[in-house]
Amino acid sequence: MPNITKRTNKDGSFSYKITVTKGRDANGKQIRHFMTFTPAPNMTEKKAEKEAQRVAFAFEKQIEDGFSLDNRQTFSQYAAYVIDLKERSGAKHRTIERYRQLMERINPAIGHIKLADIKPQHLNAFYKNLAEEGIRKGADRAQTKVDLPALLKKKGVTRAQVAALAGVAPMTVTTAAQGKKITLERARMISNALGYQVNELFSIEKDTTPLSSKTITEYHRLISTVLAQADKEMLVLFNAASKATPPKLERKEAETFQPEEVQKIRDCLEHEPIKWKTMTHLLLITGCRRGEIMGLKWEDVEWDRNRLKIARSLLYSPARGVYEDTTKTGNIRRISLPSETMQLLKSYKAWYSELRLKNGDRWQNSGYLFVQDNGAPMNPDSLTDWLNKFSKRYGIPNVHPHKFRHTMASLLYFGGLDSITISKRLGHAKVSTTTDIYSHIIQQADEQAADKIAETIFRAGKKEIG
Repeated sequence: MPNITKRTNKDGSFSYKITVTKGRDANGKQIRHFMTFTPAPNMTEKKAEKEAQRVAFAFEKQIEDGFSLDNRQTFSQYAAYVIDLKERSGAKHRTIERYRQLMERINPAIGHIKLADIKPQHLNAFYKNLAEEGIRKGADRAQTKVDLPALLKKKGVTRAQVAALAGVAPMTVTTAAQGKKITLERARMISNALGYQVNELFSIEKDTTPLSSKTITEYHRLISTVLAQADKEMLVLFNAASKATPPKLERKEAETFQPEEVQKIRDCLEHEPIKWKTMTHLLLITGCRRGEIMGLKWEDVEWDRNRLKIARSLLYSPARGVYEDTTKTGNIRRISLPSETMQLLKSYKAWYSELRLKNGDRWQNSGYLFVQDNGAPMNPDSLTDWLNKFSKRYGIPNVHPHKFRHTMASLLYFGGLDSITISKRLGHAKVSTTTDIYSHIIQQADEQAADKIAETIFRAGKKEIG
């Protein structure tokens, strides 16, 4: 029998605390479940008492059926528990880090709402807010409006000293000193280190563009994950996210290089240092993710079989720095290489060996193919930075690591390979992932195949007759 206690508030309104006792814990103490019923403002006391009884018996039924609606636990409290649970279950560090970033926006919006009170309307309102202009955080950019090198000279400090004092990378100070844009937060840190307000040294450019539907979908998926766990643990009657309406995800076609662009990239690479040439070459030939290329070790080169073993990924996060992880799917795959690539790897290995000898005792034997000048692992971001500079030097638009991956997939499809083979080479967990991403390329390849069939069956015969 549920216990109902009426509570009168200071403003004269009232509510009912409902307690249901069921079972005992390991210490023999009775387990109590609580909820609060607040009647509508226009409801008479008699009707409110009757409704409170109805709600109390319904609550007791839910408890008996196995549900444990906890009106005290907020969404933010339960979300923290779920994220910790995912981390203990072996979720990747990058995934957990992203979850916690997303919670920075989720908590102010719905974190205070009790878990059992979350409704689809709350989520829809949150998604709508995310799609509004000016919602972005940390996207504002800053550019120096003073002669920063002259200011540093006047103060008698070096860029490295300012970087150490501000807690930023030396390259950030150099970028700012060159008049290039940096994040507003970094500009503020540099200004504080020099004893100025940020607007005294920098011009600030606001980013008012709304979040993309893809980013909003990330928020929706995390909320859905949290509420799905609550549903699994029978803490809520249903997953409110499953009844919400997130924005429709607009799938963009994968960008690829055109054949003439690939040729230009190959020609331009001949004038570049062999380390960067080899990295870029492998991006194109293997279709690997950036982190997988950076995570290659010499033990992964199977010289006798002309192939690479893709067994790990090298990643970076502000919290951990450069660290090693499994591949995105956790699987190991092997990729066959053409003889030209194997010859390039042999030339690169010779250069690598010379570099190691020059360093002597300074050399750090990390075992990675691509390393800093002293043998230490490289930050994966350095490859993206180098490609940006490479594209500007030669006037090649948008040379991004993932664009090589899409280009390789396109070449394979137009070469007539099937989706299963291409999926294995790309390292996708499911073939459906491959076909979803490259649906437009598959369609184009099919149209080209139809033309070739027509050319062989119909048009070739006509040419012979003529």
